[in-house]
Amino acid sequence: MNPASHAQGEPIVRIDKLNKHFGSLHVLKNIDLEVAQGEVVVVIGASGSGKSTLIRCVNGLEEFQQGALRVDGNDLKPDGKASQALQTIRTEVGMVFQQFNLFPHLSVRDNVTLAPMKVRGESRDKAEATAERLLDRVGIKDQADKYPTQLSGGQQQRVALARALAMEPRLMLFDEPTSALDPEMIGEVLDAMRELAREGMTMMIVTHEMGFAREVADRVIYIHKGEIVEQGKPEEVFDNPQNERTQSFLARVLKH
Repeated sequence: MNPASHAQGEPIVRIDKLNKHFGSLHVLKNIDLEVAQGEVVVVIGASGSGKSTLIRCVNGLEEFQQGALRVDGNDLKPDGKASQALQTIRTEVGMVFQQFNLFPHLSVRDNVTLAPMKVRGESRDKAEATAERLLDRVGIKDQADKYPTQLSGGQQQRVALARALAMEPRLMLFDEPTSALDPEMIGEVLDAMRELAREGMTMMIVTHEMGFAREVADRVIYIHKGEIVEQGKPEEVFDNPQNERTQSFLARVLKH
């Protein structure tokens, strides 16, 4: 559980009646959601329920068709309009995907320094000092001179996390960050995310790791077929779910 006190006032994410379609498929249906500064929100649900699409809408990777979406004071318009707001959000929101998306021809250090130098115009010295600090923070400082292919999956995902943090994001989004990892590597990535939660980073996390969700979330949201059908504190959702669809989903996943 995140000990950071949530700042009062404007939420960092505000979603009102958001609808997303892929052709005739209605993927997100009238989503209403706010995320407070310093809050850790974990999104759970079956595959294909719209979880990943939701957080991809938050940083503009997916366009939506109806509704309103405000991220850190920047309004994203339906169908990808208002590109200045989109560019601002891209620099203020960090994202870690299922796949690591590292540049194979660049060292670990250069993967982390690239965006601060190119996007923010930081000097190489400053960017490298930041990279060293962040690689130490995620426990792989000793791998800085290696290339991604020389690392384990868990190490590569921690490089991806350091790379996202190098942009000093106000919000971190995680799209099933452990789903492509071997079981023995999952823990090291979750440990790095736990540390971020302890430090008060605002996070939206899509995950199938229910034990992790129970441990780090301030709020758990269950999505079913594009709708938020239940949300609450982890102990409320996991121990006493009110919606029968939530009950059915948890009965299946918590058996394993």
